[in-house]
Amino acid sequence: MVTDHNHKLYIETVGCQMNMLDSELVVADLRKRGYELTQNVKEAETVLFNTCSVREHAEHKIYSSLGRLRYGARKNPKKVIGVMGCMAQKDQKLIFQKAPQVDFVVGTGQLAQVADLIDKARVNHSQNKRSRELAVGLGRKDGKRDEITNSFQSYDPLRDPEMRPSPYQAFVRIMIGCDKFCSYCVVPSTRGPEQSRSPREILSEVKVLADQGVKEVTLLGQTVNSYKHTQDGKLFRLSDLLYLIHDVAGIDRIKFVTSYPKDMTNDLLEAIRDLPKATRYLHVPLQHGCDEVLKHMKRGYTVEDYRDMMQRINEILPGCSVSSDFIVGHPGETEESHQKSLDSIREFRFKNSFIFKYSERPGTKAAERFADDIPEDVKKRRNNEMLDLQNEISEEDNAEFIGKQVEVLVEGPSKSALKASDNVSKESLAEQLMGRSKCDRIVVFDGNPRLAGSLADVEVIDVTPTTLIGNIITREYQHQTGASLPILQ
Repeated sequence: MVTDHNHKLYIETVGCQMNMLDSELVVADLRKRGYELTQNVKEAETVLFNTCSVREHAEHKIYSSLGRLRYGARKNPKKVIGVMGCMAQKDQKLIFQKAPQVDFVVGTGQLAQVADLIDKARVNHSQNKRSRELAVGLGRKDGKRDEITNSFQSYDPLRDPEMRPSPYQAFVRIMIGCDKFCSYCVVPSTRGPEQSRSPREILSEVKVLADQGVKEVTLLGQTVNSYKHTQDGKLFRLSDLLYLIHDVAGIDRIKFVTSYPKDMTNDLLEAIRDLPKATRYLHVPLQHGCDEVLKHMKRGYTVEDYRDMMQRINEILPGCSVSSDFIVGHPGETEESHQKSLDSIREFRFKNSFIFKYSERPGTKAAERFADDIPEDVKKRRNNEMLDLQNEISEEDNAEFIGKQVEVLVEGPSKSALKASDNVSKESLAEQLMGRSKCDRIVVFDGNPRLAGSLADVEVIDVTPTTLIGNIITREYQHQTGASLPILQ
């Protein structure tokens, strides 16, 4: 174990919320061992990269960062460099070939080994040696399912409240891995087989977070609504888990991402309806509006299946907001199939959509079976068309909130300045707070920073495609004016 308490640590994280949580937990463990976090990579004695392989751009970013470090490592040969996460699991020894200054490569299921690997690398450096340690899980064809599953361990040590981006919000991993095998996706290989954590462990972690002042927990899984775990002879699904943690004192809101359309069951929707702390927000990627492309993607559903899901959501949870993911430029995507994706956005009116250009991923079925035949300029045009349409719909739907009241969990000062609107002065923007409504819309408003971590009622006076702009409504204001605005989720 490290005894020198002056080691400075730099970590760069790319990718999804799961990666953000992994980085939080790794750094928390290292802080307990005497490491001090720094934002300056040049002064850090230990540099970690937590990587993503979902898109090629994310990998290029990491290799570029490693390339810049290669020359810095010559000046400071004792600098320890590690690569962890999805790219580490996928590329493995290739990382050493492309970046020989790297000391160790750690897959998504071996994060508990990071601290010890750093110590080992530091010992080797003291002896003028460079480590080449590889700790990764088995490939999906490298053994029996139990063997592969056991090689991917969920990493969930005790939490460090100082490492969260917000002291009032926290991620909670309820499952790891994925068994959906979409043709374009590397996650089943980089995260391993689907495994659900026990409800007992999850409940205990949520209680710890509540004791640390967390008000909102977001349950994480690659396909989070696929959650299943048998405990004490009872099968728990995600709906059962929501009921289990709902009454934890101090927790005001419960969210979960990311959901899979075919696993959006009525018992889950009814649990959200019946539990006041459950947010009226679902992230359920459609990915494409054309059945033929969905079949090539091996998504396992049709647009009609998705339509049925949306009808059930609207019937059981009226006013619930739904967001989506889309891929444009998938191999074989025609202009007609692209227009079907645009039509689906018009029909389902998503709160927002995360839109990505298709990126061929080595090792996926799509890369083996289909040529990446859509020119980059066509991908870019289709991406922009979809983004423009989604922004138009988001702004129209946000406008329905004007003159109405939303309950906001205040996160703190606004992270980015908004352009002044007719209703908000430029002078007030510098002191704006931000938070999210119960349907996950971003809300900005003037207020005392001490409101952070509390629930506040806000009257919406203006909107942008991504944001509601409002004024806080105090009890004194309501009493003096007799104001009684319609309350939306």
